[in-house]
Amino acid sequence: MLAAMRIVRPRDKNYARFVRSLDRRARATPAVEKTVRDVIAAVEREGDAALIRYTEKFGGPALTAKELRVPAKELSAAWKTLDAPTKRALSAAHKNIRTFAQRSLRKNWSARNAQGAKVGERFDPFHRVGIYVPGGTAPLVSTSLMTCTYAAAAGVPEIVAVTPAGRDGKVSKALLAALHLAGATEVYKAGGAQAVAALACGTRTIRPVAKIFGPGNSYVVEAKRQLFGRVAVDLLPGPSEILVIADRKANPAWVAADLLAQAEHGADSIALLLTDSAPLLKSVEREIDRQASELTRGAILKKSLRSAALVLVPRMADAVAIANNFASEHVSLQVAEPAKLAPKLTTSGAIFLGGYSPVAAGDFLAGPSHELPTGGAGKSFAGLTADQFQRRTSLVELGRSSLRKSVPIIEAFARVEGLDAHGRSASIRLE
Repeated sequence: MLAAMRIVRPRDKNYARFVRSLDRRARATPAVEKTVRDVIAAVEREGDAALIRYTEKFGGPALTAKELRVPAKELSAAWKTLDAPTKRALSAAHKNIRTFAQRSLRKNWSARNAQGAKVGERFDPFHRVGIYVPGGTAPLVSTSLMTCTYAAAAGVPEIVAVTPAGRDGKVSKALLAALHLAGATEVYKAGGAQAVAALACGTRTIRPVAKIFGPGNSYVVEAKRQLFGRVAVDLLPGPSEILVIADRKANPAWVAADLLAQAEHGADSIALLLTDSAPLLKSVEREIDRQASELTRGAILKKSLRSAALVLVPRMADAVAIANNFASEHVSLQVAEPAKLAPKLTTSGAIFLGGYSPVAAGDFLAGPSHELPTGGAGKSFAGLTADQFQRRTSLVELGRSSLRKSVPIIEAFARVEGLDAHGRSASIRLE
């Protein structure tokens, strides 16, 4: 057996305790918090020097400040050198993602309120945003498309991507090609908390951005949390997660395949199965072992599957309750009537309905961004949407007539709150 997964059944002595442990709130460990705090302080003080030092310290290449930025011509060259099948795949995904993004952008509007004042909202793209694209054990070409494409669709003029380089100082050509296709205007060889700090604080090489987007490991997520306020952030997307709810009619091979697909992201990935069928649970266990032995990322799966759990629940209602408490990044509903179960799930990052909806379709192609909340953050955050690249401004315009109708109400509020200058600032215009 590749890895000893945890099997949990209602008759187990610690069943209730285990279920309670799945009720999560996003948080970092004290060690991660301290490390990130130190990294941010160093980048703030030293700029490029700290960025370069921490990049090498945490397993990256030894770079100079001049080597941090990937030349624009290298991005376009990477696209030209891609093989035809890969170009077609990236282009197909890019088309779906851009179409989805354009449909979800917010539109300017105006109307008259009850007093006749003109009110409305205006939505402008952020001028400069930062996109974190994980490198790590796999070049996440899809993440480039799922983030930069949204920024480009919103009309952001400066899209700054940071991504870790390999020990040889190079970034995957496929990743560079995807960044080029998606619309990145600047690309830097930097990863980890230090890259997030550089985007927020700015260095001599990397000018600061207004908002930071993108998924990453626990250090990246914690950096975004600590820097919130100095810059805006999108959400808290960490290591990959999947929760499958399956009934006795589910195909165990398909369930196992979905669990393994997310578990292979990294050793800190999480995979859970909730089912009311004991025979299905046993079949899925066998399928995971069989399929995992045939996959190329066996070493990673061996580690990540140690934290996987196959859970037998008394009823489907219990599965729904656990899923809402866990707030998984991905939820796969491999049940007879997924459309009836889906509305009951209120904290999921993305829901995949039915056996023919592999989570991988959402990872690569479907259209909605695969950048989703993890670690329980789904209770407070939704997944990435194109309108998060837009900055909202409210607009208010009163004429003499609408002001006359508004003054008595303004003055009433001013009296109640003890702010007489507020009332006076309105009434003075009618004297």
